[in-house]
Amino acid sequence: MVSSGLKRNADHLSGAAADTKKPKGGSITSFFGAPKPKALTTQTANSPSRLTSFNKEKWVASLTPEQRDLLQLEINTLDDSWLAHLKDEVVTTEFLNLKRFLKKEKDSKAKIFPPEEDVYSWSRHTPLHKVKVVIIGQDPYHNDNQAHGLAFSVRPPTRAPPSLVNIYKEIQKEYPDFKLPPNNGGLLIPWAERGVLMLNTCLTVRAHQANSHSNKGWERFTQKAIDLVARVRTNGVVFLAWGNPAGTRVAKVNRQKHYVLQSKHPSPLSAHGGFFGNGHFLKCNEWLASRYGDEGVIDWTLVPTPKTALVASPPTSDKENSSTLANVPPTTTKTSGTDTKCTLEKEQAKDEFDDDDALEALVEAEKSDPPRGTY
Repeated sequence: MVSSGLKRNADHLSGAAADTKKPKGGSITSFFGAPKPKALTTQTANSPSRLTSFNKEKWVASLTPEQRDLLQLEINTLDDSWLAHLKDEVVTTEFLNLKRFLKKEKDSKAKIFPPEEDVYSWSRHTPLHKVKVVIIGQDPYHNDNQAHGLAFSVRPPTRAPPSLVNIYKEIQKEYPDFKLPPNNGGLLIPWAERGVLMLNTCLTVRAHQANSHSNKGWERFTQKAIDLVARVRTNGVVFLAWGNPAGTRVAKVNRQKHYVLQSKHPSPLSAHGGFFGNGHFLKCNEWLASRYGDEGVIDWTLVPTPKTALVASPPTSDKENSSTLANVPPTTTKTSGTDTKCTLEKEQAKDEFDDDDALEALVEAEKSDPPRGTY
């Protein structure tokens, strides 16, 4: 069992190679006594030819004119590693009806979140063959400058919403040296680039109308994506399912092959009922270390190191990555660990970010269904 008092090696955020000298303390990304590493799977399926055999141009040519029109977003922005396996799903009647609904929304001038180019950003930041962890979200944030295609993540200068604040708190409990992102930021692209797939159950929402695109077809599509990960990532991944709705999404995952962790949702409405203290981030890394060795674990760090001090400019597209993070260094004086905790609580108390209305149904489900615990 790895100690929860692990200390982080700051070089991991910059992508620098790990120091050949083992630190005296542990870190979020290093473990002592890990088993001999098993090579991480680098292909999207059991056979390397599975992806390379996908002829996208030929597939697009096989579509009807209406299909090509409806599927332009998928053709242009869904990463090929995913499209190669989901190409049959996107031409089903159910998915095409979803696309017709979204076209009507667009034609009616309704404002939709996230921006169109970000709907599939999760697929580009975390290609299928790099997935090591799956975090399942629900509805995209529905206010301005929030959703950008990754569950729980928001773009600067928006502060981390309450649910993400609680996620940070739990990481701090498990890894006491975890530092909060500067300016209370909530951009989680670094996690995505390290193999954490952050997938919402619904991928779009009408502005300021929570759950407005639920039950239109996204649920079936994202379930196919989750099932795909479970099927082709044969060496195993970790599924983090917070809240009973997310739990239903992993009900059929093979627990002999993969590691499934469930608890209450991190929303302030339910976090004290079982999310706090669930130990998921440490358990996740312990399991990944046992499967893949040190190089397989997730660095949960979000604070840039001095080597990668970043410019305070907001991202303009999904092309941003950990080298263009807008979780920029703060201009204020550093605080102690105790001050950081107080700051977290104060920011959450005064935060006007409204993500709770999108979780009312979830909370009702939690009340009617007792916690299932972790396993």
